[in-house]
Amino acid sequence: MREVAFLQQRAETWKAFEAALQADTKPDPDRLAEQFVTVMDDLAYARTFYPKSQTTQYLNGLATEVHQALYRNKREERSRLLTFWTDELPREVRAARKELLVALSVFLFAMLLGWFSGLNDPSYLRLILGDRYVNMTEENIAAGDPLAVYKDEDQGSMFFGITINNVRVSFLAFAFGVFTSFGTGYLLLTNGIMLGAFIAFFQQRDLLGEMLRVVFIHGTLEISAIVIAGAAGMAMGNALLFPGTYARLAAFVRGARRGGKIVIGLVPVFVTAGLLEGFVTRYTDMPLALSLLIIGGSLAFIIWYFGYYPYAKRFDD
Repeated sequence: MREVAFLQQRAETWKAFEAALQADTKPDPDRLAEQFVTVMDDLAYARTFYPKSQTTQYLNGLATEVHQALYRNKREERSRLLTFWTDELPREVRAARKELLVALSVFLFAMLLGWFSGLNDPSYLRLILGDRYVNMTEENIAAGDPLAVYKDEDQGSMFFGITINNVRVSFLAFAFGVFTSFGTGYLLLTNGIMLGAFIAFFQQRDLLGEMLRVVFIHGTLEISAIVIAGAAGMAMGNALLFPGTYARLAAFVRGARRGGKIVIGLVPVFVTAGLLEGFVTRYTDMPLALSLLIIGGSLAFIIWYFGYYPYAKRFDD
């Protein structure tokens, strides 16, 4: 690339960096780190193709400024934990809004596919859910307690086991983004198909209402978090596929950092879902109003914090 074209392509980005460094407000350390990586990539390119040009000298000075500003702000404020939930996480969720819509669409499509297939082919349910689960649940239905599976273990063991598994699934949904967005899409497909088959199984036995009332006490948070973790994985995968003006490795690291924040932010959601499944879902005969209150409250939180709040909040960018 000729030096003039390089300048035209990158000049606005460099000006934005300078403006951020000269602003009166204290710059965000994470954003400075991203800027530092970008400037270093541009500097490496300029040193290779224009080693003695003024462009290279300018970028060297800009990189020094970013480096100094980064390490001046390396010591985090005590309020960082609070700002993570009020600013950083919502910022990343908003940045991943396209991936979130795609992840939700993939999951809903897979769920409908599993539901439709299960209703039309009973053998499909055994293929997806497994003979052991189907036989066990059939026995529970015959005994008059279709969802007795949630009462088999003691509450503490069930909570820890479920929470660890849920966190594992969310990190897998994110980590599969290493194989581009298709890796995460595959995991969302398999989980969506399984949920659809699960719904079809109980619908065939005229137990759909009871299943929804009981399972979604914890499932509302659990399923929502898996979809959001999938969006984080897709954000990382898309950064690898479409690096834009960044070097591919730099874009991947940037996408991984952003997606990682989203997944870490989901851990309390999974812990809460584990608490509900381990200590509350087992009470399958609880009043309908209480079940609906828990389900509605969980859904309202997901819609508000991961849907409305990231768009309503005014960010510095």
